[in-house]
Formats: sequence, C-alpha cells, structure tokens
Amino acid sequence: MQRDYPTMSTHFDSNNQIISARAFAKRLGITQTELALLTGVDRQSFYRQSGLRKLNEAVRPLMSILNLASEMTGSDQRAALWFKHQPIPGWAGKTAFDLVLERKSDRVLDYLKSVQSGVYS
Repeated sequence: MQRDYPTMSTHFDSNNQIISARAFAKRLGITQTELALLTGVDRQSFYRQSGLRKLNEAVRPLMSILNLASEMTGSDQRAALWFKHQPIPGWAGKTAFDLVLERKSDRVLDYLKSVQSGVYS
C-alpha cells in the first residue's frame, strides 16, 4: 500500500538504531516528554549516546505496535492517530497510548494481532 509520507522506519539507521528522538516523536504526533514517558527513558538522555542506547531498547515494543497498526490502517499517520485517540475495547476507554504508559505494550500487541487475525474484541 502506498504511504502518504515516510514510514516510521525512516527514523532508524541501517543498524536499526533510532536517529532522532525529536523527529520520531514528531512523526508520532507526541512530544519528546511523552516519548520519554512512554519509553521510561529520561528526556535529557535523548541527547547523550548512552541515552540513545537506552531509548533504542525501550522503543522496540512501541515500534512493534506502530508497525502492526500502520500495516492494518494503511499509513503511519492513521496508526499514530489510532495509537493516541482510539479506545481499545475491554480496557475501560483506554487507548494504546494509555496502556503503553502503564507498561502493557504486550496487551496492545495481543489486541492488534487478534484483530488482524479476524477476532474483534
């Protein structure tokens, strides 16, 4: 499917390391502070090499969610909107963003995989 702008993966180098936390957060439609909250990495660490290593590890579950959501919605932009604004059934009005904040990325991935396979929760 043709995308309307560069994919999330354009924020990573050939070694699958994040290039710019600022650009990645912007593409998601979130602030760097929100990215820090989602990943559990101090925002000030985004600018240090050791912090980028931590961020790379912490962003993997988020990238898995966004890649799958992007595949399902047809664009990174729609996936980002879904991530922040669409409540997930069975989670009392919580969005994927809310669940990732609660360190429940695995639950979001499980939900997406079940929807992708035809099970609607």
